[in-house]
Amino acid sequence: MASDSAQPLQRILLVTGMLGAGKSTALKELEDLGWESIDNFPIRLLPRLLKGDASNHHPLAIGFDCRTRGFVPADIIKQVKALSDREDIELTTLFLDCAGNELTRRFDETRRRHHLAHDMPVPAGIKAERELLAPLRSWAEVLIDTTDFSTNDLKQLIREQFSQSAPQEMTITVSSFAFARGMPPATDLVFDMRFLDNPHWQPGLKELTGLDQPVADYIAANPQFESAFGKISALILELLPQYSEQGKRYVNIAFGCTGGRHRSVYTAEQMAQALRDRGFSPTVLHRNLGTRATELLEGVQH
Repeated sequence: MASDSAQPLQRILLVTGMLGAGKSTALKELEDLGWESIDNFPIRLLPRLLKGDASNHHPLAIGFDCRTRGFVPADIIKQVKALSDREDIELTTLFLDCAGNELTRRFDETRRRHHLAHDMPVPAGIKAERELLAPLRSWAEVLIDTTDFSTNDLKQLIREQFSQSAPQEMTITVSSFAFARGMPPATDLVFDMRFLDNPHWQPGLKELTGLDQPVADYIAANPQFESAFGKISALILELLPQYSEQGKRYVNIAFGCTGGRHRSVYTAEQMAQALRDRGFSPTVLHRNLGTRATELLEGVQH
């Protein structure tokens, strides 16, 4: 017979992975979501930290990596297995991974030494770390590869997967981006707006963005825009209820153009307003709005 006084399980999230893959960003975002977070925690002390009844505590995120004292992946897995048998804990392991060339770029950019490189180049340290962490990577229930992620991309994914309470309504994100800088990850619907005339080449519009009225007027005046936008918005409004019926809680819609400052920004704003008019509450993100458009991105006008 089940006890009426049963307490909810305490959520414990172990956050680990490759150095430079985003552990600090993930922990900060978890803290903003209401989790208590501890970084570089000596993992051998985990059973002592969780000793006794933990069911009344806040969700707890614990970060550790190869720099943490006593870091031995096989021993960590053994401890986690033992803790998973407890009936008052819901324990999950998150592993943050990233491709070696991108990790090398990040280390070069920050001019930091790799903990395992010693007197060797950074790639050697990354290789040694990847071999060391292989058992943990295979063990982890949740794996996030941040190779193509911006900081905002990782924050958004953490929010989606580890919010304390799942949203009752569908969460919709409408974003703009620059094809010249790569497509955003984890996007459900992508629309290419490069078929429209580019305001970048119009006198007085190059330095403005799709948030400025002169650019908005220029794009809206293009007869191709009204027709295409009507069809795109109709498709999106038709798909959203179907996504909801399938249990999809998050939908990411992205509009791209060459530099990510004019056509995609204006269209994303128009789409967000169309969704608001239909009772939705979309989040709007402009991934490359702060990036100055250059001839290198826009090409040369012929």
